[in-house]
Amino acid sequence: MTDKTALTPATHTTPPAKFSHGVKKGNLLQVAGQVGFLPAAEGQAPTPAGPTLREQTLQTLANVKAVLEEGGASWDDAMMIRVYLTDVAHFAELNEIYDAYFQEQGLKQAPAARTTVYVGLPPGLLIEIDALAVLS
Repeated sequence: MTDKTALTPATHTTPPAKFSHGVKKGNLLQVAGQVGFLPAAEGQAPTPAGPTLREQTLQTLANVKAVLEEGGASWDDAMMIRVYLTDVAHFAELNEIYDAYFQEQGLKQAPAARTTVYVGLPPGLLIEIDALAVLS
């Protein structure tokens, strides 16, 4: 049986509850829901990247990417990305930010599948993203 390994990039602090930022088992890597918090020192309160959807989305994607890389993966390994938005009115703007981000990433393979749902998040947070990757 393959061991399960918890992943915590240097840019991330210890989660506030009993979960991992990412978990790798065999060739599967699951990234937990990430929000747009800036990197912080251990014990420091997390701070959102800014009040706008753009600022938070770009930081959230950077946080997901950091977990992927910690597990030896990249966006090209991502099979599924789930986006959680707090406001249905942000959907079109999210798509613009998302498309531009992944164009800049220079994906070499087909983009991941994506699901977007609307949820409640703590005050000030507009977006959360998780991902599932399969490693070669």
